[in-house]
Amino acid sequence: MNEINKGMAVRATRRDFTGRLVGGACVVMLMPFAASAAAHVEESDETAAALGYKHDTKSVDAKKYPKHAATQRCANCAMWQGAATDPWAGCAMFGRKQIAADGWCTAWVNKPG
Repeated sequence: MNEINKGMAVRATRRDFTGRLVGGACVVMLMPFAASAAAHVEESDETAAALGYKHDTKSVDAKKYPKHAATQRCANCAMWQGAATDPWAGCAMFGRKQIAADGWCTAWVNKPG
């Protein structure tokens, strides 16, 4: 060691390494759970209310939304960002919040194909 680095030497032990390795592994293993814990949009949310969003397409007011059809669900909308079997997933209209697969809003667009 040269004179400049003599007082700055850090000694890492096997115990330090193992502890950091286990801690890092725990963080990596928990990341998918943290990502899947995204907030669900509430019907009272400002964007949801503006789009007439409902968690269940069956509860949409037919008089207020005459273009709504019972077969229209978030899961078959072009903006749905999940798999067809996901109960909740992202939507292009709601940012990071998730919407219900059985939900509906006025932005519904038929998924191509």
